[in-house]
Amino acid sequence: MNSSLATVAYIGATILFILSLGGLSNQESSRRGNLFGMIGMAIAVLATVFGPQVNSGGYAWIIGAMLIGGSVGLYLARSVQMTQMPELVAFMHSMVGLAAVLVGFATFVDPTATEGYEGAAKTIHALEIYIGIFIGAVTLSGSVIAFGKLSGRVSGNPMLLPGRHWLNLAGLLVVIYFGSVFMGVHTVEEGMMPIIVMTVIALLFGIHMVMAIGGADMPVVVSMLNSYSGWAAAATGFMLSNDLLIVVGALVGSSGAILSYIMCNAMNRSFISVIAGGFGTTSAKPAAAGGEQPAGEVTPISALETAELLREARSVIIVPGYGMAVAQAQHTVFEITKHLREKGVNVRFGIHPVAGRMPGHMNVLLAEAKVPYDIVFEMDELNDDFPATDVTMVIGANDIVNPSAQDDPTSPIAGMPVLEVWKSKTSIVMKRSMASGYAGVDNPLFYKENNRMLFGDAKKMLDEVLTALRT
Repeated sequence: MNSSLATVAYIGATILFILSLGGLSNQESSRRGNLFGMIGMAIAVLATVFGPQVNSGGYAWIIGAMLIGGSVGLYLARSVQMTQMPELVAFMHSMVGLAAVLVGFATFVDPTATEGYEGAAKTIHALEIYIGIFIGAVTLSGSVIAFGKLSGRVSGNPMLLPGRHWLNLAGLLVVIYFGSVFMGVHTVEEGMMPIIVMTVIALLFGIHMVMAIGGADMPVVVSMLNSYSGWAAAATGFMLSNDLLIVVGALVGSSGAILSYIMCNAMNRSFISVIAGGFGTTSAKPAAAGGEQPAGEVTPISALETAELLREARSVIIVPGYGMAVAQAQHTVFEITKHLREKGVNVRFGIHPVAGRMPGHMNVLLAEAKVPYDIVFEMDELNDDFPATDVTMVIGANDIVNPSAQDDPTSPIAGMPVLEVWKSKTSIVMKRSMASGYAGVDNPLFYKENNRMLFGDAKKMLDEVLTALRT
């Protein structure tokens, strides 16, 4: 394939990637968006493999690598549960970071990679390698820690080291210093020491950054790491002089940054405060004197009584959370929804922007269960409807329905927009226990007079509710 044909293929792949992002912005077009993305990637891979930059003698290695990578991807796609999607996404981000680091080192040690670079061009190329490895290393280690937190292998509590901001600043200054050293080297041997030191510091920085972020901010972290992986891919494109990688990396990086900003707004948080960490500890500070304290007794309810309330209701809103994902109860939720709608009940779903452990987590689960798109609403579209709602069912959610966000200025989640489920005539919260949510904040909703607590595994309880509705 000549360079002109490869360029045309890259342009076509870029257009398909843009269409893919546009399709993924809407539930109805998400399948088409995924299809565009897959076709675009296939074109990009073929154009690269058969392009002028690849020596025909390396095809055996490339095909072998593609077979191994494709087999791993196919295995993961078939074996990973929907509840494990957040940690899978974090794992994939780490692979992008690892690729950027490896490509950076390979480009640096390959004498043919710098052929034709002189003067300012050579300095810029060296800077591309240095920054690319730095971004890749931060993405790699940060994503590994995010994977550990999302999968429960690492505690969700933020690790707040004394003087952590000064530690980060000191590390950044060291990276800048060795970067200036790296710009002035003339041989691979001279440049290896500063680039290794920088890589180690970048790996430690990624670990420290994500360890300092509490559990309640993990959806933002996943989005942030998605952005980092995009910039790492763009940096790899600069190192390899690959226009498609640069464009696609910039698309992913910018879209991830925009999504992080939107999610921060949904939590009433600044992006800097998320990076600074500390929010989401399971040992949250007690409210100050004068702040609203959870008080009273909870009112338990049985599955049979829940079914009776749903049977008599004319309007029902279901608020899913991570507990629904863990219990894999989305299919039973759909069966209940279908039964109620057949009886003329107006059933809708309310989705908070940060529900679950990654952006769109609840939307993905509901789509998997075949819940109709037209009854799934975002928080802003539904919040005014709760006063006219007969029954609101909260399935495994906590922080996103916590009235402390509005009523208690001393709460760690004060100011965070939440679904106002307590304004409905009756709210039913499904939980295994009275344990606090991922943010470690107690929830006054549990003690309100119009709230009922349905304790137990969400899947088991919902199965009992469904059985009672059908009898």
